[in-house]
Amino acid sequence: MSKTKSIEFNLNGKEISFEIGPSETLMELLRRSGYVGTKNGCTDGACGSCSVILDGRSVNSCVTFAFQAHGRKVTTIEGVGDYDHPHPFQSNLVKHGGCQCGFCIPGFVISVKALLDEIPNPTREQIEVNLDGNFCRCTGYEKIEDALHTTIADNLKGEPQWQR
Repeated sequence: MSKTKSIEFNLNGKEISFEIGPSETLMELLRRSGYVGTKNGCTDGACGSCSVILDGRSVNSCVTFAFQAHGRKVTTIEGVGDYDHPHPFQSNLVKHGGCQCGFCIPGFVISVKALLDEIPNPTREQIEVNLDGNFCRCTGYEKIEDALHTTIADNLKGEPQWQR
């Protein structure tokens, strides 16, 4: 009897099959499959470095079993933007100096993308709730918030609902 199971899901726009172990997390599967932008920060869902978008919602892949992705849509940081075509929030992080070591940034980008895809002009409370599980140990959040503010304003071509 095999201890692995075959699953399929849409990963960054492509249908892919994987063999998984019974207790393998989505983070473990992604990292062993070369998607190393999904960071292993804490393995208990506390830091947000492993965030991915699962069916439109940001989740911590370190506490999501790989089998839970079967038949669903998963977006990793590798599916959000690239060097030549970054997501607007990625560009604004660079512009505002919002990434020092960069370890937490993939999780922030994923969480912000999921939020803005659902709510293009979020309130301050919606932003705080959405980013509550993402931790940065370097920047102090101000520059990350500035980048987010600029992204929202650029998307709306006006003022966001919240101001600093």
